[in-house]
Amino acid sequence: MGFIGRAMHRLRVVIRCTLLLTASFPGLAAVAEQPAVPAEVLTVDQAVQIALANNRDLKIVSLGLDRSKEKLAAEKTRRLPSFNTYVFASQLLQPINFTVQAGQFGTYPGIGPIPATNTNITTPSQPTAYVFGTISQPLLTLYKINIHIHGEELSVEQAVQKVREERLSIVDDVRQAYYSIVEIQNAIDATEASIKQYEELDRITTQYLDQQVVLKSELLEVKTKLADEEFKLLQYQDKLASTKETLNNLLGRDINTPFSAVNPTELSPVEDNLPEAQALALAQNPKVKEAEITVKQADNARRLVKSQYLPDLGASFHYLSPFGVNFVPQNVMGLGLEFNWEPFDWGRRRDEVNEKVIAVEQSRLSLDDTKAQILINLDTQFRALHEARVAVTVATAKKEASTEKLREVTQKYEQRTALLRDVLQQQSAVERSNADYNEAMAKFWTAKANFQKAIGEE
Repeated sequence: MGFIGRAMHRLRVVIRCTLLLTASFPGLAAVAEQPAVPAEVLTVDQAVQIALANNRDLKIVSLGLDRSKEKLAAEKTRRLPSFNTYVFASQLLQPINFTVQAGQFGTYPGIGPIPATNTNITTPSQPTAYVFGTISQPLLTLYKINIHIHGEELSVEQAVQKVREERLSIVDDVRQAYYSIVEIQNAIDATEASIKQYEELDRITTQYLDQQVVLKSELLEVKTKLADEEFKLLQYQDKLASTKETLNNLLGRDINTPFSAVNPTELSPVEDNLPEAQALALAQNPKVKEAEITVKQADNARRLVKSQYLPDLGASFHYLSPFGVNFVPQNVMGLGLEFNWEPFDWGRRRDEVNEKVIAVEQSRLSLDDTKAQILINLDTQFRALHEARVAVTVATAKKEASTEKLREVTQKYEQRTALLRDVLQQQSAVERSNADYNEAMAKFWTAKANFQKAIGEE
């Protein structure tokens, strides 16, 4: 018994077992009769929106943005007065003794010396505490603080662009996975069509064999090709299941969620307008935004270094209170200005400013280069997209022509005016045209996704 015979035998066994189980357990028949839940029809735009809402990697990057915002909010509080308290509580290990000499505070007519005699002042070994309190409000230092805060604001903007870049990466991954699913579905449709064609050939050739019009080897050749197409179908179905699991994971949902993809082939208006696409790319591509922010950060760093020429000036209130110590004031308070400045630095600040000026020029040149690279990449993707579109048109025409010719040759074979060899050759031509079509469509979808990513389109 050959491969085909064993397969048919196993199929008959499965059918018999199914009929037996249905007869023994009527409930199984009711279950079998329940209609299958139709799979969700998912467009590529819907897949993108689901991924942007649920993708776990994107949520991780978004949390990084939230951290940057919280850090900025914390830095802004440095503009406000700061309150500091320091308490030192202790136990004296030995008494504090000191003597105030007679007349230490002067001798006055009619009063005499103060104090009149030597006076001993003692603080016994007991718990003591010192309380220090300070309130400080930066004044001239606010200029430096504001520059620093502006740097943090630029860091938040940079984090926003990082999130946008991650979003674009996720969107590109979703589109590529989605288009792979469409490609596999098209391959499955083509393979199923080939199977139907071979099944029809098998039916006709079997009749011809009974009529002794063809040889048995020709029938076996048809059955072999049919089995080969059925095996290809199984491979495509397994590949489709794996790719759907990958896409479901990108969408942040259960990997077993059923859905079907649709075949998108239309160009959007911007995909036919290169100047408009270039303007969009420069306006919304996150790499351009990041390069622009880098220029601003370099200039802000220059301003911050230059601000070191200015002194630190702030208003402060100080309070001191010792507890448990004799003969000292219990409340000492002062209000004034705090001034700190380094008048001479051997040219250090000048050199630091010059270094930051050079960094600003570097970042500006890098921005120009980034814009040029983005436009070059966009132009390349634009041309590749239109080439792929034309290739799809050509492949579609070849596919339709070969399919129509196969129909004609099959009809002639059924009328016994063509040989089986002619049908099989044309069937091979159809399979090649289907493969070329799927390859052209895959290149088109890849080019479309690359073009959208180059624009910075979500």
